[in-house]
Amino acid sequence: MTELAPAPDLHKAGAVLAAEAARYASFGWMRGTSGNLSAVLSRDPLRLAVTASGHDKGELTASDVVVVDEAGAATGPGKPSAEAELHARVALLTGADAVVHVHTVASVVMGHREPGGIVFKDLEMLKIFGHPAEGEEITLPVIANSQDMRVLGDRLEAARDPRMPAVVVAGHGIYAWGPDPRKARHHTEVVEWLLELELARR
Repeated sequence: MTELAPAPDLHKAGAVLAAEAARYASFGWMRGTSGNLSAVLSRDPLRLAVTASGHDKGELTASDVVVVDEAGAATGPGKPSAEAELHARVALLTGADAVVHVHTVASVVMGHREPGGIVFKDLEMLKIFGHPAEGEEITLPVIANSQDMRVLGDRLEAARDPRMPAVVVAGHGIYAWGPDPRKARHHTEVVEWLLELELARR
């Protein structure tokens, strides 16, 4: 017997994710059908609403989400993003209730240039992560890409800095997270701003 989230909860999550995806697509961060978003529906057991595979992220509706379990496997109809397993891993590892994955030029370039991580200091924008604007360094981790979500999850877990709610996957893009889709969006936007700044500096 398949297990589904209550319809009103799933529809609400789907509507929120569709609106968020449209925003990212308008920035050019989810070109074609790339990128994916998720929101936690329940913690025990862990269930997430994940954007469906193969859909234009600028045209999603509230129905274009799939419920997945802690292994990223669908618990009902639809095909989730191929990276749903990593979304579930991040939700378990960090306690985040929303995960964002976007493909940006700055993240791909900087991920290749700084495979050991990208250090930021003395920037007002770091305040969004709860850090002072002066005197403290914070590193945005960079991990090597893999098509195996278990391998990628292990790399993320090993490299993650709890002070930075994001990682860059070299040659791929940004994963960012937060306690809700809005906060995850803010983290994503600021990480991208920081990456664009570093790219401009060089």
